[in-house]
Amino acid sequence: MKLKALALLFAITSIICNAQETKPGQQPPPETGEKFKVGMAGYTFVKFDLDKTLETLKRTDVHYLCIKDFHLPMTSTDEEITAFHAKLKAADVTGYAVGPIYMKTEEEIDKAFEYAKRVGVKLIVGVPNVELLPYVDKKVKEYDFNYAIHLHGPDIKIYPDAEDVWNHVKDLDPRIGMCLDIGHDTRNGKDPVADLKKYHTRVFDMHIKDVTGTTKLGYSLEIGRGVIDFPALVKMLRKVGYTGICSLEHEKDMDNPFLGIAESIGYFRGVIATTKK
Repeated sequence: MKLKALALLFAITSIICNAQETKPGQQPPPETGEKFKVGMAGYTFVKFDLDKTLETLKRTDVHYLCIKDFHLPMTSTDEEITAFHAKLKAADVTGYAVGPIYMKTEEEIDKAFEYAKRVGVKLIVGVPNVELLPYVDKKVKEYDFNYAIHLHGPDIKIYPDAEDVWNHVKDLDPRIGMCLDIGHDTRNGKDPVADLKKYHTRVFDMHIKDVTGTTKLGYSLEIGRGVIDFPALVKMLRKVGYTGICSLEHEKDMDNPFLGIAESIGYFRGVIATTKK
């Protein structure tokens, strides 16, 4: 309870600080000093344009974004991609991956890999039809990309949890793994901390969120208010040496998610700070 109280205090402080206007010359908070980084899943901003997205990342001191195609369409020209990256650079944000992208045909897989190449990232978060995994394996070898299958809990039939993804990819190229969505994993009755430990060699990306329960009825809410043990998760991230991004995918109050985003990022950073030895 002490850790949770300290993390909550950190989160409240973050909300208050980020509610203020940024002052000229104001210095950002110090880096966490961890091997893993804090990022944002683009889907969080499905109802907002890129400018509002980058404004929110700036106010929460987040510098990594998983790019969704509603911000950078897959049909974008090279000039549009260059302009997109320029806008991110001006906001001190790096687009580190693309996706999630649903892929139901070989042609859609081809387009996704070529899109990622033109965008200049080497990580695709994807949801391919199961029968297409041998073709994904072929494309991974051709492009030398990492491919992270996004798991979806009990909401769709394929890839409900980390164990299911592992069973589908364990005999494929080692560059095919998972985006461990800890909320959906939990909603399918799994323990995301134990799954991170078991499958960490194939965890290439993470979506962090909290949920109210361990069944399909569980729903998303601010980090720290649900059932996921974030101190245990952060300790496991360190133990397995995870070097990827922990991207907040905030799915509550999506018409006005900003206070929830600030609270969640603040709480997660609070857990990082209060679990350091």
